[in-house]
Amino acid sequence: MLATLYAKALDADAPDSVLNDTWARDIVDRIDYDWSSTTITTRSAPSVTLRSAHFDFWTKQFLAAHPRAVVVHLGCGLDSRFLRVQPGDGVDWYDVDYPQVAALRERLYPVQPGNHVVAASVTDPAWLADIPDDRPALVIGEGLTMYLREPDGVALLRRVVDRFPSGELQFDAFNRLGIKAQWSNAVVRRSGSTLYWAINGPADILDSVPGTRLLQWVPVFESDVFGRLPGVYRLLGAVMNRIPGARTMSQFHRYAF
Repeated sequence: MLATLYAKALDADAPDSVLNDTWARDIVDRIDYDWSSTTITTRSAPSVTLRSAHFDFWTKQFLAAHPRAVVVHLGCGLDSRFLRVQPGDGVDWYDVDYPQVAALRERLYPVQPGNHVVAASVTDPAWLADIPDDRPALVIGEGLTMYLREPDGVALLRRVVDRFPSGELQFDAFNRLGIKAQWSNAVVRRSGSTLYWAINGPADILDSVPGTRLLQWVPVFESDVFGRLPGVYRLLGAVMNRIPGARTMSQFHRYAF
């Protein structure tokens, strides 16, 4: 959580900022922490902000079509998407994360009308019963699926689809190679985390979560946002796109239900 926050803070100070998340920069300035322990640097920060910028774009697309929607941000951490997107008065937005994270959010972010913080594990079935189910819903899981075990992740997506009359699921995922290569991810390694759930493509979701329909499936290196990154990243993307398995190591998923 702190690593992704710090990446956004560093990006906000860059002259060619991808995300321009000034809220992250301000929060980092308020937390007494050895940020170097995250292993995030100015050079590596765009690999994080690329993902957030991509989901900001998809979120805005959904809200343009559904200005009176419910948004459920799963595993929100200290992300400022509500403030970045400015969803409008007709939207009820729910940021869901562990009680300790929820308490920290409430200390660090100003209270905003329509922005609700839910203190719960995303895999706990109980909290979903308190979310309004009378409108289309957007459910976002950025940087989440790979930390879940597959049965828990599938059950979560099924509960969401069963709960709301219609909406979208938007999340990123690692394929089998990405999960196996987690030892090479310094942020994951230093945090002591473990990655579990490999999603190799849309069929894994369509076969497991009845009622879903694929809207978009984008390998990260082919995201429109990727073209805004520094040249070294664009070169890396061109190389990775030529390697079987590496092209889809990290993917963005978008489904209607």
